[in-house]
Amino acid sequence: MSILDLFDSGFKKRNEDHFAAIVRVAMDDGIISDEEKAFLDRLARNLDISEAKYKQILKDYQSHPINPPTSYDRRLERLYDLARMVYADKIKGENEIVLLKKIGVGLGFSPNNVGYIVDKAMNLIAEGVDLDTFTEEIRQMNR
Repeated sequence: MSILDLFDSGFKKRNEDHFAAIVRVAMDDGIISDEEKAFLDRLARNLDISEAKYKQILKDYQSHPINPPTSYDRRLERLYDLARMVYADKIKGENEIVLLKKIGVGLGFSPNNVGYIVDKAMNLIAEGVDLDTFTEEIRQMNR
């Protein structure tokens, strides 16, 4: 096995674990709504989750560990990616924002200010900012 294979499998595993954690958040109320399912479908496609792996994770999402990033920068990167996905698909409905807030808590943001962070994130994405600007703007909020 080459080093590239190790990197690829580690990257895929992180994506699968990240996806499973989001499925777990979506299943928090016991069901996955049509809107959540549509979001999960897009997320799986963007994270390069195969159809077979997608079905397996939906069936057994609790077997995947929740590993929120320990680095604040990594949390912001994931939030940036998810907010961009929500915005790009023009699905900024109340259900998507609720799910994004749940995911924000799962990523390690405080439940007390996750609503404010998600609102700010969506506004920044609407302005078309890049990751560096996004990170700096969110960091300034917390000072």
